[in-house]
Amino acid sequence: MIRQAVIQTFRIIITFFMLPSLSVTLQAQTVMPLYPGQIPNSRPAPNEETSQYSDDGILSISKVSRPELTVYLPPKEKAVHVAIVVCPGGGYVNISAGHEGSDVARRLNEEGIAAFVLKYRIPDDHTMIKEEIGPLQDAQRAIQIVRSRSKEWGINPNRIGILGFSAGGHLAASAGTHFNKTYISNPQGISLRPDFMILIYPVISFTDSIGHIGSRDQLLGKNPSQEKIMNYSNELQVTDHTPPAFLVHAKDDDTVPYANSIVFAEALKKHRVPVKLFTFEKGGHGFGLINKTSDIRWMDLCLEWLKQLKMYN
Repeated sequence: MIRQAVIQTFRIIITFFMLPSLSVTLQAQTVMPLYPGQIPNSRPAPNEETSQYSDDGILSISKVSRPELTVYLPPKEKAVHVAIVVCPGGGYVNISAGHEGSDVARRLNEEGIAAFVLKYRIPDDHTMIKEEIGPLQDAQRAIQIVRSRSKEWGINPNRIGILGFSAGGHLAASAGTHFNKTYISNPQGISLRPDFMILIYPVISFTDSIGHIGSRDQLLGKNPSQEKIMNYSNELQVTDHTPPAFLVHAKDDDTVPYANSIVFAEALKKHRVPVKLFTFEKGGHGFGLINKTSDIRWMDLCLEWLKQLKMYN
């Protein structure tokens, strides 16, 4: 009996000391629906969203039809007043929500950067009227929310970027090259242009030569028109007003050729838009925050680049 009482007392003490940190965690991670009411461009359909972990521990979410934004705010004393919307990859088939989502958000919080992980809709004609614009609508809505609530969250409204991996990189690049066309309701005329883009082994092009055809088929359908292919090949949509970009790619990526990053960087340079391209010799595809083949951490390079852009000190 005495032993049980001691154990119970110990548990109470541990719980007491854990409560403050638990409270901070809960405050820092708020999950909110992307749209308060009717989801635009949607069809009535049951929610069939599923989550699963692969053998190597990667979390994937599939059949997303109810988009959400998870808010990760840094401690106020560390905040640098910069925000980044994070778009995990997954080939527009699923969303790699862990190593390309929540892990990245926590790393950004360590630097005082507010992070917003976007669970965007997966293109599906059962849940969407026009599949190819669904994810872009969600990216625009995420930027709209962050910019409209920037004061509340302690963010400079002119320091809101977007970060994407793989197909999420295509979505992020689309947000950065298609912002002049509004795909969502925007009665207040809030700018939907991200102030910078961070694109990690991104799908950029949908052309036959270098495009990731799986992502193209999933977003545009099996036999897209040439007009759609050109419109969603983001290297062809760069203008003088496209935001600056930081790109990372491994040269041995056999899923999304690193030529995708090269053609985008070249297009940005042509229009005198600031761009930094870093390539790993090895690493393949999908390495997330850490390329285990190298001692170089691309996030450290990215943070230095953001400082050079004077996004924060």
